[in-house]
Amino acid sequence: MPSLRRDPTSDSWVIIAEDRALRPSDYQVASDPHNEVTNCPFCPGKEHLTPPEIRAVRDGGRPNDSNWNVRVIPNKYAALRVEGVLSRRAAGIYDEMNGIGAHEVVIETPNHHARMHEYTEAQMESLLRVCHERVVDLSRDLRMRHVQLFRNHGPGSGASLSHPHTQIIALPMVPSWVKRELICAKEHWDRTERCLFADIVDQERRDGDRMVCENDRFIAFEPFASKFPFETWIVPKEQRADVREVNRSDLAALAQIMRDSLRALAIALNDPPYNLMLFSAPFSAHDAELVANTAADYRWHIEIIPRLTIPGGFEWATGCHINPTPPEAAGEYLRKALMGAR
Repeated sequence: MPSLRRDPTSDSWVIIAEDRALRPSDYQVASDPHNEVTNCPFCPGKEHLTPPEIRAVRDGGRPNDSNWNVRVIPNKYAALRVEGVLSRRAAGIYDEMNGIGAHEVVIETPNHHARMHEYTEAQMESLLRVCHERVVDLSRDLRMRHVQLFRNHGPGSGASLSHPHTQIIALPMVPSWVKRELICAKEHWDRTERCLFADIVDQERRDGDRMVCENDRFIAFEPFASKFPFETWIVPKEQRADVREVNRSDLAALAQIMRDSLRALAIALNDPPYNLMLFSAPFSAHDAELVANTAADYRWHIEIIPRLTIPGGFEWATGCHINPTPPEAAGEYLRKALMGAR
């Protein structure tokens, strides 16, 4: 029997189509058509093909040399540009502003064929530390109100290059989806005087059947109202709305649970394409964009969406997704995959 489930973080509904229940083997993952090393501008020795680096982790040498471990560059085909003055204006009944922002690429490793779930914890922690530094630095630009960090992996995810990389875009506005989460978190606080995300963490740990893994600082789980099959969230146990507040110990624990979560997905689903996204509160310098009590009722988190199904007309028309794999079943598959890997 299908069920309708409400996502409390967005007030959206999902249909869990249990009559169609699909196992990991039912999802066919396409091979990567972009796995070409010869012309890859992100590989060592091709530094001249990219804009000059902003930041790098390397063992000696000069900037833009090829002996790097992690490298940050401006996106050559940036969606937004740093240069210019932010100007907001009306266009009749519409609103418009200059395309001011920042668009950076974090090249995660010199190894073109590497996969994030295969990184050592030290590699993952180094990468997270660089990403965190860039988010903090970009937030210092008072024209920016939000930073979106995301990673596209594999065919069908939106990745144009297969060399492992993460992207960071600083925006002069707060995306509507983030605002929706802030509103839902505030409404929950008004009813209960409790953090919505804290309640979710407690519920998932108590139920257990949607859990993937946890450590002393984070949990990874399949959301109760998963919009997509094997959708996986990573949420901190400690109350922090702004990812800029995390410390080095947090990043070490995050590296561990990200590696385990991605490894479980790779084993269960044969390294599927996915989108990985970081969600955090808007910058406190722009109080007009915040909802009261944000520091108490919201919590930064990571969402991983395997690209196993394609939204159709019903999803686009209603915003209501159909998920053929119950999150309880997905949680069990992922726990077993991770257990078998240990």
